[in-house]
Order: sequence, then C-alpha cells, then structure tokens
Amino acid sequence: MKLQKTLALVLGSALLATPLIAGDMPGEGVTVRPVTGTSVDESWQHKIIYRALGDLGYSVADPQQVEYQTIHLALGSGDADFTAVHWDVLHHAFFEESGGDAVLEKVGMLAEGALQGYLVNKAAYDAGITSLGDLKDPAIAATFDIDGNGTADLAGCVPGWGCERVIEHHLTEFDLRDTVTHNQGAYQAIIGETIARHGEGKNVLYYTWTPLFLHGILVPGKDVEWLAVPYSSLPDGQTGNTSFNGKEVGFAVDNIRIVARDDFLAANPAAAKLFEVAKIDINDISAESLRITNGEDSDADVDRHVDEWIAANQAEYDSWLAAARAAAN
Repeated sequence: MKLQKTLALVLGSALLATPLIAGDMPGEGVTVRPVTGTSVDESWQHKIIYRALGDLGYSVADPQQVEYQTIHLALGSGDADFTAVHWDVLHHAFFEESGGDAVLEKVGMLAEGALQGYLVNKAAYDAGITSLGDLKDPAIAATFDIDGNGTADLAGCVPGWGCERVIEHHLTEFDLRDTVTHNQGAYQAIIGETIARHGEGKNVLYYTWTPLFLHGILVPGKDVEWLAVPYSSLPDGQTGNTSFNGKEVGFAVDNIRIVARDDFLAANPAAAKLFEVAKIDINDISAESLRITNGEDSDADVDRHVDEWIAANQAEYDSWLAAARAAAN
C-alpha cells in the first residue's frame, strides 16, 4: 500500500511538472539555421543569441559563414532562418533584393548607434584636410599616395559588403575618381598596413565602422579624426541621419538588427520574441572586437566571453527568456 502511494505521488508530480518543462523549452525539437558574416568579430553576438535559443530548447545548426549580400540571399531563398548582423540602412538594398517584406522581417534592435565613415591621421586633419572633398585637389590627394601613382590610397571596403556601394557612390558623386583609389581586399590585411603606416608617422586615409577593435588602436580625437563629406548623398535610395557630432560623415548612423524569415517567425513565437527583445550595448561589441584582435580569438575564448557577458547581464538575459517563454504560451 505504501509503495502504491509512493508511485502515485511520483506519477502525480511528473504529470504536474510536464507542462512547466514544456513551457520552459518551447523550441524543443526545432533546429534553427543561422547565417553569419565571415569575421570572427561577429561570432560573439551571434553566440549570445545561440545560447538563448538553446536555453529555450532550440537546437542551433552550425552557421553558414558568407559575405553580407549572400547572407541576405540565403535567407530569402530559404537556406537559412536568421542572421544577427543586418545593418538597417546599409544592408537595406540587400534585404529588398532578397525578397524584402514578402519573405523576411527585420526584428528588434540588437545594437544601436553604429557609425561608418572616413578617417585620416590627426596631423593631416590638423593641417586642414578635414573633408573627403579636399582630396579632389591632386596635390592634397598625393600626400596619401602609397604606390607612387599620385592618387590617394583609401583603405576601403571588402567587395560584396554594403559599404562598397556607398564608397563607390561617393567617389563618383564628389568627383574623386581621378584623385582617389579605392583599395579593396581582406579588411584585416588592409587595415593592418594602415596601422603600420600610422606608426611610421605617415599619412593614412581609411574607411571604417563602429563597433570595431580599430578604435582602441587608432583612437579618434587622439590619433585620427573623422572626415566630413561635402554633403549627404547615399546610393540605392538609402535614407537616414548621416550627421555625427554635428559633422556630415557620409554614412547613415545605423542600427544592427536581426533579420529572419517570416515563416520561421510565424512557426516559432518564442524565437520571434527573443529576436525582438534581445539587446547588446554597442560598446560591449567594440570591447569584444578588441579582445579578439588581442589574441582571444579561439572558439573557446569567444564562448568564455559569452559566459562572462551573460553573467554580467544576467537579469537582462533572463528577461529575454521570460518574454520568449510567455510569447509561446
């Protein structure tokens, strides 16, 4: 009799516990397919989202790693479910070209206040080179010449990134084709050469963005300065505020968002709510980028950084999960 009572209590407890477990793990049985950029810098912010998805019961497939235009094409074609590296203005043309609102949705504001623009060494700036338009003068442009052809060498944007379209537009719009050469390739290599030249006391001209490790090495206001552009002009019908600290920098001040497929969001309300409420301070992303650049760049390092960030932001992280679980009920 005692054994029967014990079994009844155990079975009753199990039945009572089942709905709670199901509610805690609304993604159980679902595999999420992320697509990301090729830079290790962006793996950290994705891994925070992966961790939250895992805590909601989802399985996360190994991410596809491709360039930004291809990220959006993979989403639009159904080869992936989400990315956490969509720049709202900069990548909007990629979004539209991949199906736009008919198949995709921009969700939440993962990080706010991302900047892009052109910078020069502080000595050149203090000498009066304060605008990209100044480089229309061949004599001024020649002071940034690296290869001896007489034109300014701009350390620029990786082919296939959204910044490429803006830079190429500016070179035409501001009549700089004859005096500025847009050097493209692997950004880490190009910017590494730029850092070395700056260390030698030479003039440097480069495109960059925030959040990024670079600003901890070439510090704006100390080592380098943001250039103005003659006026705001963006390609592909882009619109947005292109002013930063009263300076027209030529690129829209942007927000980093999650983009996901409509069908995935409809079938997974918990993930949809997570994508909506998740937020990471852009300064934290910059700090992570610097840690990676300083050698903490292995998967184990980045996973440890994720652990540390979650521990430091536990209450906020837990609120994401609570909101996601509530949305699934």
